[in-house]
Amino acid sequence: MSWPAFNALGDLPIGVYRATLAEVIEHFGHGTAQRVTITARLERISALARRTGAVQRFIIFGSYVTAEPNPRDVDIFLVMRDAFQPCDAPPEVQSLFRHDTAERMWGASIFWVNAATSFADTEDLIIGWQTRRDLQRRGIVEVMEHDTK
Repeated sequence: MSWPAFNALGDLPIGVYRATLAEVIEHFGHGTAQRVTITARLERISALARRTGAVQRFIIFGSYVTAEPNPRDVDIFLVMRDAFQPCDAPPEVQSLFRHDTAERMWGASIFWVNAATSFADTEDLIIGWQTRRDLQRRGIVEVMEHDTK
């Protein structure tokens, strides 16, 4: 994966960048002890989420996918398929789908929708995650399960 340069705000240029988890880790997972710690959390969260067998899209946004040397956490948006409900997941995975619990246990802000039952269009939601708190747009990353090349 050839990543674009960060813009003047330290963000990826506007867009959704698709990469494998290995490519994300290679680009964003080093540099400071905090980045290494957050990356280990991201790897564990990804493995747990994939255990559901219902991940349709795995989006990373926020400071982890910026030039910020010490992101506070990793922000994740999961689009789940097939009428997925957290109670259907293995017990050790269910904590990912309770926002406050995920922050406390995993050091991650995890948001999710069920694509089959969501009232919102998932593409609109993904566009929304590209908007910073100051209303500036930024790039985000979609983790692809397999190599996209």
